[in-house]
Amino acid sequence: MLHAIRAFLLLAGLACVATAHAQNYPAKPLRFIIPFPPGGPTDLMGRTAADRLAKAWNVQVVADNRAGAGGNIGTELCAKSPPDGYTICMMTVAQTISPAVYKKLGFDPIKDFSHITLMAMLPSMLTTHPTLPVKTVKDVVALAKNSPGQLTYASTGNGTSPHMLMEMFSAMSGVKMVHVPYKGQAPAVIDQIAGQIQLAFNTAATVLPYVQAGKLKPIAISTRERFPPMPNLSTVEEGGIKGFDASSWQSVVMPANTPREIVAKVYQELSAMLKSQEVRDRFLAQGALASGMPPEDFVGFVKREMDKWAKVAKFANIRLD
Repeated sequence: MLHAIRAFLLLAGLACVATAHAQNYPAKPLRFIIPFPPGGPTDLMGRTAADRLAKAWNVQVVADNRAGAGGNIGTELCAKSPPDGYTICMMTVAQTISPAVYKKLGFDPIKDFSHITLMAMLPSMLTTHPTLPVKTVKDVVALAKNSPGQLTYASTGNGTSPHMLMEMFSAMSGVKMVHVPYKGQAPAVIDQIAGQIQLAFNTAATVLPYVQAGKLKPIAISTRERFPPMPNLSTVEEGGIKGFDASSWQSVVMPANTPREIVAKVYQELSAMLKSQEVRDRFLAQGALASGMPPEDFVGFVKREMDKWAKVAKFANIRLD
């Protein structure tokens, strides 16, 4: 009985300490790790979140760009940071692809993080060169099957989201195409416009101006829901590949074992931000659909993403050093 009372008092004391810690939080500047270079969607959304927290809490939130290895360097730094609530990080779709394609990885996307929220989805658009004689997903599949190994598609590199999306397309439709990796999205799009590459999945916001100018032909959107700026463009699933649903995404995490009260406080603030019409409109202008998924749902989302990309990597035999 005495041991039980002592255990109860200890737990009660720890709960009081945790509550007090959360009430006083934050008591010093925070670091917001962004695992990609300045200027891209991860950086823009990360800085939007950092600014919101800084203004709401009247504390300095320092954006810390730690780019490299497809976002894995900054993400590993986050995983190994103290779980005291003073390190917040961006995580992207790339980090759920990495476990399937890298032999060695310095973090586990599930075990090493406290998951805060999915900030936004960034649908990708399947486009072709205007001269390719296709208009729909069914046309693309038929052409690929009639000329196996002859159609070329671009990506931003092996194991990147555009590569995985097209390999997922190939796996689910039973076609075989030739992958041409580029060092970045800009040169890949330039070559597609020039007709050197026939197909590609790219974030919708990136290719939308070229589609509107008639330099690229839109075929379908990668998500299950249609893309609001182009409501008449069918989805890949509507085009005949049942179950196809994938895109890039941006999220916020903290190191594993960050106190739940702090996780809840960060989520509450970011959730309010993502409900703001001003932020939703700003994100949409960047081709992103604001989310605000709660922590418990977001963990499940990350698990499903890891399972999905592991299957694609196995199908396409994609491995990176």
